Amino acid sequence: MRTAIVSIVLALGLTPACSGGDGRVDADNTKKNVRDRDGALPTPTDQGNSKGDLELTQKIRQAVVADGTLSSNAHNIKIITTNGAVTLRGPVKDADEQARVVAKAREVAGQAPVDDQLEVETK
Repeated sequence: MRTAIVSIVLALGLTPACSGGDGRVDADNTKKNVRDRDGALPTPTDQGNSKGDLELTQKIRQAVVADGTLSSNAHNIKIITTNGAVTLRGPVKDADEQARVVAKAREVAGQAPVDDQLEVETK
């Protein structure tokens, strides 16, 4: 079966995405993965399990996802709430989108601190 699929792909002149045959470079998140493993920055596993932390994360996520003008990356940022403090991590399209996401989080969080660790994508 695999051989048949590979034959069809090659017959159509396509190259598998992982091969880099079209000049693209495979995504390399090695540095980000190492950074996340060192424990210095919060990751989703640090999400608090208290009712307040879970509800705050949920409300911020709902506010971000409800904004149809935000990119899919912005909709999928990491929102981590621990002991009432919110951390936002992940890529966003540009500085304007970053500001809008942070503003939404701060509006929902009220007096709770919001740590903006969002990254603007480079082109």
